[in-house]
Amino acid sequence: MAATCPIDFDVASLRESVRAVYTRVATDPTGDFHFHRGLEYAVERLGYDRGELAALPLVSTARFAGVGNPLAIGTLYPGETVLDHACGAGMDLLLAARRVGSTGRAIGVDMTAAMREQATRAAGLAGVSEHTRIIAGLLEELPLEDGSVDVVISNGVLNLSPDKRQALREVYRVLRPGGRLMLADIVVRRELTLPVRQSPELWAACIGGALPEPELLELVSAAGLVGGRIEARFQSFAGSSAEAKVSADLDIGAVNFSAQKPRN
Repeated sequence: MAATCPIDFDVASLRESVRAVYTRVATDPTGDFHFHRGLEYAVERLGYDRGELAALPLVSTARFAGVGNPLAIGTLYPGETVLDHACGAGMDLLLAARRVGSTGRAIGVDMTAAMREQATRAAGLAGVSEHTRIIAGLLEELPLEDGSVDVVISNGVLNLSPDKRQALREVYRVLRPGGRLMLADIVVRRELTLPVRQSPELWAACIGGALPEPELLELVSAAGLVGGRIEARFQSFAGSSAEAKVSADLDIGAVNFSAQKPRN
């Protein structure tokens, strides 16, 4: 199963590899990476609204490296508290902040300091700083209180977790009863080979830790969330150098996925 790293995998090295990659994205989003980035990618491949993204600061949209469109899954309501689970430079976070309005709260958690700096800058430029908070943290140890958020959004980051069971338990913990998970992530047709799963480079490119679709459903349910279902599918890696590094029959893609914490 891909729920955890291979037994002999160096988790500290994995996290450092991931941090290094996304520090480079934060510093130079036009550099050479194994995955697509930016506003045009978000619009043309993932279905984001061009006008809505054009109204956001370029510092955020240029550094977007998500794999799906979690905000397309459902409505965010004024006054809600939303957590962006590994927010990067904050494109989804800013969209969420605008949707929940000044009576709501948008919280971004990310382990990469350079990305947090860009997200903080972008929130100021977007005029949403007063109800947006960006903090350091890991997916497996979210720095939030139990039952403190209405919605968790996540875009292309669960696959980066070395312990996806714990990451999803944390999602369950921070959601209020009835709270929603709106997640986009990489899925593969079948289990990845051990050489792929042992490659820090491919983990950092969002492929090495990707789950087979049935396993994603299983892990979400095991964490206590209910009503899990696939909402949409994307070919996020089509034409990328990451796609060329793995076997074609894995059928790498991404999904929008929704689930909910039971009300009682």
